Amino acid sequence: MRRSHSVRASRLLQVFGSLFLLLLLGCASMGSLLGGGTATREVLHEIIDRGALRVGTSGHQPPLSMKNQRGELMGLDIELAQALADAMQVELVLVETPFSELLSDLEAGEIDLVVSSLTITPARNARVAFAGPYMISGSSLLTRADLVESLDDVSALNSPERRWAALPGSTGESLILDLFPLAGFVAIDDLEAIVPKIAAGEIDGIVSDLPFVQYQLARHPDLGLASLPAPFTTESLGVAVPANSPLLSNLVQNYLNTLDYTGELMQMKMHWMNAGDWLAEMP
Repeated sequence: MRRSHSVRASRLLQVFGSLFLLLLLGCASMGSLLGGGTATREVLHEIIDRGALRVGTSGHQPPLSMKNQRGELMGLDIELAQALADAMQVELVLVETPFSELLSDLEAGEIDLVVSSLTITPARNARVAFAGPYMISGSSLLTRADLVESLDDVSALNSPERRWAALPGSTGESLILDLFPLAGFVAIDDLEAIVPKIAAGEIDGIVSDLPFVQYQLARHPDLGLASLPAPFTTESLGVAVPANSPLLSNLVQNYLNTLDYTGELMQMKMHWMNAGDWLAEMP
């Protein structure tokens, strides 16, 4: 599902896109004359030549990346990806990929960008570039309400009796291994599928992005779920770009700045961070 962009934001992005493409062509011509520039302009030129922007996303990180009843991808990340493709005047091709494989696929050239609730970290930034951040989030815990009520200290969660789940390769996994080394870690690609198992006591909880936790609490008010009073971390979410593509990185960053300046990015966040009419489209 897509909401229509504001006229002002759309016009600014279209104008900006046209001006940037003209500038890009000029830079490309200069690079050819100088006998260089191929490595830094390859990805952006491929996008322009094919007329399509390939964006990798997990599809299992609501409300940023998720599927509706028809199996279609939707969410904040999906709308943001569409806005970027519209600004570049190319078609959007969404590539659903397991979270743990997104950066590898980006490095292999199978996708052009990653927009999937991806936290900017030093380790990831050593592999790829990031544009943004487009959102400030954090990692939080989704667990049973009775467990939260019985806690005297968070350290009680670090026990061999506990089993915590997270997306493999996520900051949630890193937090579990760092904060709860005595507990068991369960790597799950589809966190939503195990939410009912938390209520049933088959697993103790999930460490994931705060929007995911808030979404599950709003969607399942009858399961007896809860979160801790505050998230474990404060994290910046960014758009991952191939490391050898400074022009593409610059383009995406400028588009994000434009969306932020016009207020369109805030409108997207307000729409998807609040459980509105789109909630009825969920399976």
